[in-house]
Amino acid sequence: MGRQQLPHRSPTPSVRIIMDEYALRRPVADSKAWDEQQAHLADMSEAASVALQVLPFAVGAHHLMDGSLTLLWQDDVSAVAYTQGDGCAELIEDAAAVTRYRLSYDRHRNPALPPSESTAFIRGVLGSTGS
Repeated sequence: MGRQQLPHRSPTPSVRIIMDEYALRRPVADSKAWDEQQAHLADMSEAASVALQVLPFAVGAHHLMDGSLTLLWQDDVSAVAYTQGDGCAELIEDAAAVTRYRLSYDRHRNPALPPSESTAFIRGVLGSTGS
């Protein structure tokens, strides 16, 4: 719940997200709750401070499929990377390693759908569930 308040902080943080298409299409037991979550995701993706991009299946396999990558920049322009996977997580503070993760993020961002197409894609997935 605390994360949902982040976009409402002042100053508003800038958030960029690359979401694998699989995360949108994975079936869940509570389809009503899932539909609500996807609708909220689509709504939040239209906020000025949010750039959400969907990485489509057509891109193929990639090395971030088994977890997540979070890049954080501080006011002093220092950066850290946080990776999380199956039962493990790591905070990376080494500048050279963070740069490698940033380049990895950029390689995934380039083939992802642009933000406006990603929002439409999410709404299309939501509309295709029959809800």
